[in-house]
Amino acid sequence: MRDYFAAISGSAGRLVFSLGYFIVLANTLSIADFGLFATASAAGVMLSRILAFGFTAPLYRIATVKPRLIGTYTAGFLLMSVLSLPVLGLASVVVYLLFFGGDMPPGAFALVVVAEALLWRPAETVVIVNNGLNRFGRGALLVVLGTAVRALAAVLFALVSNGELWLWTQLYLLANAASLLVAAFFFYPWQRMRLRPVLYLRRLADAVYVSSAEVLFYFQMELDKLLVLALGGAQLAGIYAIIMRLVDLTAIPIRTFSMLLVQKMMRTPDMLARIGVRLGIEGVIFAVSTTAILALALILRVFPNILGRNVAEAAPLVLLALFVPGMRNLVEYQAELLFARGQTLLRAINLMLLAGTKAVLLAHVLAAYAASRDIVLALNGVFAALYLVSLLLTYCALSMPAKRV
Repeated sequence: MRDYFAAISGSAGRLVFSLGYFIVLANTLSIADFGLFATASAAGVMLSRILAFGFTAPLYRIATVKPRLIGTYTAGFLLMSVLSLPVLGLASVVVYLLFFGGDMPPGAFALVVVAEALLWRPAETVVIVNNGLNRFGRGALLVVLGTAVRALAAVLFALVSNGELWLWTQLYLLANAASLLVAAFFFYPWQRMRLRPVLYLRRLADAVYVSSAEVLFYFQMELDKLLVLALGGAQLAGIYAIIMRLVDLTAIPIRTFSMLLVQKMMRTPDMLARIGVRLGIEGVIFAVSTTAILALALILRVFPNILGRNVAEAAPLVLLALFVPGMRNLVEYQAELLFARGQTLLRAINLMLLAGTKAVLLAHVLAAYAASRDIVLALNGVFAALYLVSLLLTYCALSMPAKRV
C-alpha cells in the first residue's frame, strides 16, 4: 500500500496537470485540429514502441531483479534505439500515408512522432527503470514534471497563438525535449556502460515479442481514433478524441495498480492461480472505472461548460460511453498479466487478434451509424465484445506454465 500511494501520488499530480493540459489545448485548437493532433499523438505512441525493438522490457526486468546490470543494459538500449530508427521511420511513413495523407501536413505529423517516439518514450523509460528499482517517488515526480511541462507549453500556446496546429506541434516537440533532458540528467540511475552483445542476444527475442505486442496493443487501443479519422473525418475525430481523452483519465489509478502487480508477478508468477482472486480484481477495476466516468458525466451534465466550449459539445455523449472505460481498462490489465508471466509471444498473438476484432466491429459501427450519439452508444457493445475475446484468450494462456525470463 505504501508503494501504491507513492506511485499514485505521481498519477494524482499527472491527473491534475493532464486535465489542465487537455482543457487548454482542446479549447485553443479547433475541434478538427484537436482531433488530428490527438490521433497523430496516438499514432506516435504506437510507433514509439518500435524504438529499441522493445529493449525497454529487458531493461525493466534487469532493474527489477538484477539492478547491478543497469549500465550494461542501458548501453544495449541505446544501441538498439539507433538500430531501430530506419524501421521506425519507414513505419511512420506508412501510417501517415494510410491515415493522415489528406488531412495533416507531413511536417506536423513528423514533429509529433519525433516528440512521442524519440523524446517522450526514452523519458518514459527512465520512469520505468525507477519503478523497477522501487523508486516510485522519483518515477512519480518525473511523470508529474513531464505532464506539467506539456501543460505549460499548452498555456503558452493559448497565449501567443490563434490556434495554429503547426505552431503547437513545434511547442509540443520542445516540451518533450525538455522532459527528456530533465529525466536523463536528474532521474536516471547512471552506471558505467559496457556493451555486451552476447547478453543482448539472449534477450532479443523476448524484446522483439514485447515490442511487437506493444505496437499491437497500442494499435488495438488507438485503432478507433485512426478509423474515425479515416472514415468519419477530422470533425468527428475531434469529438471522439475528446470523449476518449476523458475515458483515458479513468485509467490512471488502474495503470498504477497494474504496474505494481506486474512487478510482484515477475517474482511470484503463480500468485493469481485462483480464479476467485482474478475475478475479484477484475470486478474492482470495472467498478472503479465505471464510477469514475459516471461521476465525470454527471458533473458535465450539471456544468456542461466547466471544461470549455469545445468540450461542452461532446459533454452530452460522455454518459453514453458508461461501460467503455471499464471494459477498456480490463483489456489493458489482462495484457499486462501475460507480460508479467513472461508469455510475451502469446501476448503478441492475443493483441493481434484483438486488433483485428476491433477493426471489424468498429468499421461496422461507423458504416451503420451516422450520428455521433449512436456511434458512442454502440461503443459499449464493441468494447464488451473485445473484453470477452480478451478474457477467453488471456485465461487460456494463464492456465499454461509461466515462463521465467
